[in-house]
Amino acid sequence: MSIKTIGKHRLPIWMLPMMLGIFIGLSSVTFFYAKGVSYFSNDPRVCKNCHIMRVQFDAWNRSSHKRVATCNSCHTPKDILGKYAVKGLNGWNHSVAFTTGLFHEPLRIRPFNREIVLQNCKTCHRDVVSLMASNQKGEMADCLTCHAQVGHRSRK
Repeated sequence: MSIKTIGKHRLPIWMLPMMLGIFIGLSSVTFFYAKGVSYFSNDPRVCKNCHIMRVQFDAWNRSSHKRVATCNSCHTPKDILGKYAVKGLNGWNHSVAFTTGLFHEPLRIRPFNREIVLQNCKTCHRDVVSLMASNQKGEMADCLTCHAQVGHRSRK
């Protein structure tokens, strides 16, 4: 039996492929169980696969943006590479957060994702945004300061 040194530990050589197989197997089951293939689509119903997103989905479903925008329209970059890179990164982050239960409630957008949403606001609303005066520092106004709930406002 061949023994390979990994760090300070000595493991039988067959353990590395076995551990890799277990990791791939568990990942595959998790991907199937979480309906992972559906996340490659643009269907907004995918976002409610996770029960915690039901409130956001229902609010979007009643919003004026429903007629013109899906979740990906606002929450992912416009280029195909950027879109799927962000979807992959967010998918990983969401799966870890929701599996471990380590996430803030109510959900809050992270700065990286907020910047993507802000850029998409400016792209879709460029006619209005171009008419807005820059502030004294020469920076464009931040749409999300006043419009943070657009697309997800809950009616009470």
